[in-house]
Amino acid sequence: MSRGCIRLLALTAVTLFLSACGGVGGNGTGVGPEIGHNDIAPRQPEHLVDGGELRWPVSSFPDNFNYLHVDGNERGVYEIVAAILPTPVRFAADGSVQPNPDYVESLELTGRDPQVVTYRLNPRARWSDGTPVTWRDFRSQWLAMRGTDAAFRIVAANGYERIGDIARGVDDFEVRMTFTERFADWKAVFDVLYPQRMTSDPNLFNVGWKNQVPVTAGPFRVERIDRTAKTVALARDPNWWGERPRLERIFFRTVPPDAQVDALANGELDFADIGDDVNAFQRASGLPRVEIRRASAPHIRQITFNGGRGSVLADQELRLALQRAIDRRAITSALVGRIDPGARPLGNHIYGREMRYYRDNSQIVAFDPEAAMQKLDELGWRRDGDVRRKDGRELRIRDVVPARKPSSEQEAKLVQQQLGRIGVRVDIVRVPGDDFFDKYVNVGDFDITHFGWVGTSFPISSKASIYRVQDQVRQNYGRIGNETINQLFDAASRELDEQRAAELANRIDEEIWRSGHSLVTYQRPDVVAVRRGLSNLGARGFMNPPLYTRIGYVQG
Repeated sequence: MSRGCIRLLALTAVTLFLSACGGVGGNGTGVGPEIGHNDIAPRQPEHLVDGGELRWPVSSFPDNFNYLHVDGNERGVYEIVAAILPTPVRFAADGSVQPNPDYVESLELTGRDPQVVTYRLNPRARWSDGTPVTWRDFRSQWLAMRGTDAAFRIVAANGYERIGDIARGVDDFEVRMTFTERFADWKAVFDVLYPQRMTSDPNLFNVGWKNQVPVTAGPFRVERIDRTAKTVALARDPNWWGERPRLERIFFRTVPPDAQVDALANGELDFADIGDDVNAFQRASGLPRVEIRRASAPHIRQITFNGGRGSVLADQELRLALQRAIDRRAITSALVGRIDPGARPLGNHIYGREMRYYRDNSQIVAFDPEAAMQKLDELGWRRDGDVRRKDGRELRIRDVVPARKPSSEQEAKLVQQQLGRIGVRVDIVRVPGDDFFDKYVNVGDFDITHFGWVGTSFPISSKASIYRVQDQVRQNYGRIGNETINQLFDAASRELDEQRAAELANRIDEEIWRSGHSLVTYQRPDVVAVRRGLSNLGARGFMNPPLYTRIGYVQG
């Protein structure tokens, strides 16, 4: 599962990103190279077979194909819609951003006071109903996503809320975007574009793309959505104006994370995400005709705490006490130590370890179970046998995890053991993967829960919807934060000086740790098992979206 580019993708399984840049890795022992490289077995299209089908796993079947909606912003949804809808920009392996020429001929900062951004659109781009992709589609999506109309159940307003107007330029194919205040990450506001007819109506926005895709504008079109088999079949779109795809068809199959490597071994899939699944890594490493591809990417694994009203963890001091009793080093070693022998706990909510401005700010929750027990005593949670109680209430935590997700299961068991030692009862609640976000995480039906965030090239602005507090929950599923965090995010997103923005980002991270919002555990490896001969796909690092037209099989 997943959440995005200028916003983040929440991750419970599968893989994101691609490039024509050179690959590294293969079957080595380290997780991979430094940030800026990926491992995708690059080949030029003329060296690939014309045709063929790619069998692509998703961990849960999409309920809503609107990636902008709070219920649709999952990784599997993104990987489907990025093949069939406009993606105005591309993120390279080194994190740089360029206009996607299939949709945008140029993207420039054309004014500074006020800040103005001008898109020059590709006039050949067409929606499948025959209408051109124009400035009106951009304006309509901005109006829906800026967060002023609660009828639109958006996942995040990051960037959109800084725009004051979007207007027609010299013609319908020029978009003039004027910001009300400076916004440093202006290139990445529009990562996926939906048609005006959908984003102009709250009802169509919220439910019009449930179980269906009414219109497309990409190299592939939807051939069939089968809810019973939990599959989505895409086929080449004969009306596509760009580079002809090498693949004839992409077949998305819903396969639980713990079954993907077996499905790869049985010829039912063409790749499988390994990530932090040690058993999958060991199994895949021994498969014939399968390669292990690796890249560094700032994907963050974490435990979200629920501080909402009425929750047992609404008490900030209680959250911090519990976090001090969780051994992040033991979790990191158990989950990824055999995949990445050099792995250490991550100490920052904003930056990945290899990123330039990374700083470990986690001292406030340094592992100290004795201090944790002392704080629980002070808070009135006194030990009564094996469990602590306060005013007759047992200190009991519901840990909600997606079923058949090995890393979540293993993390939950470790947390259960560690908190059990200090008198906290943890009940592990396993729920269907298809329901995990929609029915539990999004609505706050948990005390703690485990999933990951996929990193982006814009580590500050992409995190705002996770850690800010606002009227709508958006991606702050635990409802934890404060006005200091809000104001720091505002200041950092306006800051055009990289060094000063980084200083603000680390202050944000310090405040997040103090709030007890979530416990970052480790940096999730980007490791993918791929059928040998499949090119331009694998461990993609920062690169996004995949170059769908260039994915294919080597000739011979």
